[in-house]
Amino acid sequence: MPVNFISGIELSRRLYDDAVQPLLSRYLPDLTYSAALIGAGSEVLGFDTQRSTDHDWGPRLQLFLTADDLARHGTGIDDLLSERLPATIAGYPTSLVPTEHGTRHLRHTTGRVQHGIVIAEPDDWLTAHLGFNPLTNINTRDWLATPTQALAEITAGTVHHDGLGVLHTARQNLAWYPNDVWRYVLACQWQRISQEEPFVGRCGEVGDELGSAVVAARMVRDLIRLRLLINRTYPPYSKWLGTAFARLPDSDQLTATLTAALTADNWHDRENHLVNAYETVAALHNDLCLTAPVNPRVRSFHDRPFRVLHAERFTQALILSIADPALRGLPLTGAIDQFVDNTDALGHRTRSRAIAAALYPHDQ
Repeated sequence: MPVNFISGIELSRRLYDDAVQPLLSRYLPDLTYSAALIGAGSEVLGFDTQRSTDHDWGPRLQLFLTADDLARHGTGIDDLLSERLPATIAGYPTSLVPTEHGTRHLRHTTGRVQHGIVIAEPDDWLTAHLGFNPLTNINTRDWLATPTQALAEITAGTVHHDGLGVLHTARQNLAWYPNDVWRYVLACQWQRISQEEPFVGRCGEVGDELGSAVVAARMVRDLIRLRLLINRTYPPYSKWLGTAFARLPDSDQLTATLTAALTADNWHDRENHLVNAYETVAALHNDLCLTAPVNPRVRSFHDRPFRVLHAERFTQALILSIADPALRGLPLTGAIDQFVDNTDALGHRTRSRAIAAALYPHDQ
């Protein structure tokens, strides 16, 4: 393997520029296609490192064809790539060999290349990945039934060539939530915070510092997701949540505050740091001007000695700002990954859409 790591996006670009595009130009010069690196994989989000190269990483991309061209040329293109791709790109093997564990590893091989190029029709591929087709009308349930990780996987990555003219359209359509849906998702994220604000202190008051720390960790996670949503950034799943947050502009101070909340050894200090975080994020909400200004200062939790933001005030302000009465009337549960925290549910489009349909029975 090369000593100097290059990103998966750069490796994909070299695969396309140096090998795939020249082969298609030579053998199928009239073919109209699109090529990209989108979908699953840390490299798509730009989070890959040398560690990522140990499985399911390598020179790869998606090659999209019309349905007719896929039927006519799909097998032939697969054979062409297997037979004529170079053995390496930028020093990395072009063969991604399946293992008994269901992953694929880079391997130097001779003869046919077991390449990492997916050949597909774009509507079918996008629908399989998202659970809906972003090239047609996207309804409210589509937005709410789709984990933000999946939305990030389509809007991140890179498009090498869009001869079909569909990838740029799909990415533009998914670039961010429609305005009312954004307000609703923000409202539901504030609602999550409001539901557990006083528990850091209440657990600590009865001597349960472990319980207090667990609640604080939940609050930190929700604040990070909220900060990303405020920045119009789809929160990735847990492995990359902190990484995405750290890349936001001006995140250093809030990072230090949240880290201090997590490392505090008593509930009073834990609460102090969370209070600072609440007020920081509350001010960022007001900067959006989505609602009339909401007082960003904390206060006592009724007559108990715990300081809270009463985050439901931000929820209420955002709900009132939603123009669509149907969306305004939905339960305050939000998008699928705001109320479901299970990989086997979120990673399965049929399951996640069925769950969403139970809460949002009518397409809007």
